[in-house]
Amino acid sequence: MAIPDIWLYIGFLTLVALLLAMDLGVFNRTPHVAKLSEAIGWTTFWVVLALAFNAFVYYTRGPVAGKEFFAGYLLEQSLSVDNIFVIILILRYFKVAPQYHHKVLFWGILGAIVMRGSLIAFGAMLLANIHWVFYVFGAFLVFTGIRMAFVTQDEEDIGDNSIVRFIQRKLRLTKDYRQDHFIVVIDGLRYFTPLMVVLIVVEITDLVFAIDSIPAIFAITKDTFVVFTSNIFAVMGLRSLFFVIAGVMGLFHYLKYGLSVILSLIGVKMIVHDHFPIPIEWTLCSIAFILATSIILSLMNPEQKNDDTQTAKR
Repeated sequence: MAIPDIWLYIGFLTLVALLLAMDLGVFNRTPHVAKLSEAIGWTTFWVVLALAFNAFVYYTRGPVAGKEFFAGYLLEQSLSVDNIFVIILILRYFKVAPQYHHKVLFWGILGAIVMRGSLIAFGAMLLANIHWVFYVFGAFLVFTGIRMAFVTQDEEDIGDNSIVRFIQRKLRLTKDYRQDHFIVVIDGLRYFTPLMVVLIVVEITDLVFAIDSIPAIFAITKDTFVVFTSNIFAVMGLRSLFFVIAGVMGLFHYLKYGLSVILSLIGVKMIVHDHFPIPIEWTLCSIAFILATSIILSLMNPEQKNDDTQTAKR
């Protein structure tokens, strides 16, 4: 007998809540700099947990749903790498001490879960009631993929961002960080610390990436439960993956081009779906092949630093 969706959602959200509570209240109660071995261990844990849940989806919702979950998780996990690159730049620009990175990421991910859940519900409603939105999503993904290949992000761009300047003008801010506090009270007045600015910028960054990635996963499956759970598992693993990637940020410089091709292909898949439906197996193999190719090319052709840039940095 199939499990009603409402109980699946309740059970899944309860699991997420328990994992987040254990993360903040037990394993990371004291601020500390995450070691690479610790980050790899937690990344492995989240991947294994996602694959175990994938098996649960396979046996409770059928083989097609299982394949869709795996393809969606692989896609979202891949796109989260680009998100991590931007978050690394944000934390560097605002000079956040490494021991406080985890707290910013924790609350950022909690906000991301709420935002993505809302966007997925809204997207599912649109697709169920307005079919031509599917074509709009497809065209948007093609545009996003092309833009990703040509747009670069650096620390100077973050500093010039109008949203950052607006936040800094509107909030009563302390001049410096107050350990890992987002809000402090001084002389009876509530002040926000620069760490709150960082958190807001991280949340906005995830919102932008969610607007790109959620339409992409709807091209893989219209099963809202699969869309939501694969998204959340990718987001939950983002924090530990951040600490793994932070040390090798420049190693996979071709990855963004691979992601660009993937988004564009998925956009085309959405546009032609009514006339040329593409099997989920083809989509899954295409994503895996493009990712593997971009990683292999990056390792075979390491990024060459400009000599003038290196001299300037010295």
